[in-house]
Amino acid sequence: MGFSIRDARQEDMVQVLELIQELALFEKEPEAVEVTVQQLVRDGFGAKKMFHCFVAEKADKVVGIALIYPRYSTWKGPIVHLEDLIVSKEMRGSGLGTALLDEVVKYGHRLGVKRISWEVLDWNDPAIAFYENKGADVKRDWDVVHLNENGIKTYVEKLEESSI
Repeated sequence: MGFSIRDARQEDMVQVLELIQELALFEKEPEAVEVTVQQLVRDGFGAKKMFHCFVAEKADKVVGIALIYPRYSTWKGPIVHLEDLIVSKEMRGSGLGTALLDEVVKYGHRLGVKRISWEVLDWNDPAIAFYENKGADVKRDWDVVHLNENGIKTYVEKLEESSI
């Protein structure tokens, strides 16, 4: 194996952010990452913990992460959302992705969640095949909907205008 998986620590967030930036480059959106190390520390380890993160480490370097957070399904109850499973380029094909996904599934099982959900880009055939091979059901009939920061601002402005 050559790697170990553990819960992330605050001091890992510099390397976690580097992997997030590597993923953004892979997904052809290198300028999209706005989160900072300080935000990751605050949101993952502060008074209001917003996510849990597993890191994969090899020779004292973080070479993979799985970042998850709790959600609630009106149909099923408590679920966990896997925001990102990132394996550094040099570690792809090493079994690291499987090991990280195993940790997420074991974690969700311990919590008693009804589902673990995540998204995958429709052009990322290796990831789709990987997830399907693990028994995941890739929902091809659903579209992901985002209302970004600017969209939220515009939405609220329109609400305020209509209430005048």
